Amino acid sequence: MNNLLIELRQLDINQAGNWPAVFKIAALVILFVAIIVAGHFLVWQDQIETLRNIHAEEETLKNTYLVKKNSAVNLSALRLQLKEIEQSLSALLKQLPDKSEMEALLVDINQAGLGRGLQFELFKPDAQETIHAFYAELPVSIRVTGSYHDIGAFASDVAQLSRIVTLNDVSILPANDGKLVLDAVAKTFRYLDEEEILKQTGSK
Repeated sequence: MNNLLIELRQLDINQAGNWPAVFKIAALVILFVAIIVAGHFLVWQDQIETLRNIHAEEETLKNTYLVKKNSAVNLSALRLQLKEIEQSLSALLKQLPDKSEMEALLVDINQAGLGRGLQFELFKPDAQETIHAFYAELPVSIRVTGSYHDIGAFASDVAQLSRIVTLNDVSILPANDGKLVLDAVAKTFRYLDEEEILKQTGSK
């Protein structure tokens, strides 16, 4: 071992061609490893990262392509589905009155109660509508007195109106004369006109 160290100290870098074979091989191995390590940190590391990014982008593009291809293949079915949705929406909108029909709808609710022999003690539309994306909601506070059967028939009549009306916050209490008192909030709905929709869109 000491002889090897002595020979190693005596090596002249300028006379590398005359080195013993074992030192030449060792020097080549060290040089090769140094080149590999330097190449990894100075060149290949950035290239490997770039390659990974390209692979990830390729995968994203493949997924995007598959989604668009699937949409293209199912385009006819999607168009048919869209048409059905538009028809359903149109049918629902027809159940919502516009501004001019709201008064008639309120009269219909009132007539439904009177037609069942109920006595109205309160019928008060809220002064302020609640505006949603494409429709407005108008609560009407009502209080009617009548028999159990007549109140039930009134609720059924309201549910069967051609326009959408819901009874909310229902409270039924006994009256002094053996009848019942119904307190409820009847919510009626109307669709917004184009000007109101534009105003809603602009306010957002």
